[in-house]
Amino acid sequence: MKTLVLSDIHYKFAPRDRNDRQNSETILRFLTAALAEEYDLLVLNGDIFDLWFDWRYSIIKQYFPLLKRLADFSERGCRIIYISGNHDFWFNDFFSTYLNAEIYQRCYILEADGKKTLITHGDLYTNNDARYRIFRRLIRLPLMKRIFALLHPDWALTIGAHISRSSRVRTLNDPVRQQKISGLQQYAQKQLKHFDHIIMGHSHEPCLITFPEGVYANSGDWIGHYSYVKLIDGNLELGKFEP
Repeated sequence: MKTLVLSDIHYKFAPRDRNDRQNSETILRFLTAALAEEYDLLVLNGDIFDLWFDWRYSIIKQYFPLLKRLADFSERGCRIIYISGNHDFWFNDFFSTYLNAEIYQRCYILEADGKKTLITHGDLYTNNDARYRIFRRLIRLPLMKRIFALLHPDWALTIGAHISRSSRVRTLNDPVRQQKISGLQQYAQKQLKHFDHIIMGHSHEPCLITFPEGVYANSGDWIGHYSYVKLIDGNLELGKFEP
C-alpha cells in the first residue's frame, strides 16, 4: 500500500508576500507530480489551510487551486483522509460531498501491510502549552461555529486572518519551542508501545526517529521545508520536495 502524508501547508487565502505565493505554487507543483505516483491513500494531517470554514452555500474561492489538486487525487481513486489541525477544524460537508474525503477530528489509525500506524496532527501533545489547550476548547464549541457561520464571509475571514496570524507569530517566537518538539517525541515514544509507527505534524520540524519500540515521523511543513512522509509497503520514509 502506498500512502502519502502531508501537514502544515498553511495555504493562504490572502498571501501577504512573495514567500507566501511561492509556498502556494510549490505545493501545487508537488501535488501535480505526486499524482503520477498513484498513491492508494492521501492523508491530510492538519493545517492544510491557514484557515478553513465552509459555509452552507460558500467556500473560500482562493483555495480553488489546491482543492482542484485534491479533487484530482479523488477522481483517480485515491482515498483521502483529513485530520483536523489547529487552523482547520470547522468542517461541514464540503470535503465529504465533493472530494469523498473522510474527516477525523483527533486521529486516524491505519492498519496495512502488517503494521499499525497512528496519525495525528499533534497540537494536543506539545509541552507547556496550556493556553492553547484552553483556546482550543473554546474555539471548537458548537456555539462559536454557529456565530462564525452567521457572519458575512468577508468579515469572518478578516477575523480569522487575525487569529491565524496571531497564532503563527506566537509559535515562531515561543521560547519553549524545543520543549514542544520534545513533547511530541515523548508522546510518540509512549504511544509506540501500542503502534508500529507514529506520524505527526504541528511542530514544522521534519524528522524520522527510530526508537526501540518503533518509528516516529514528523512531516514538517510547506513554509520552508517542503517535506512529507510516505508509508510504502509498511516502511516509513521522510521526503523533501525540491522546488
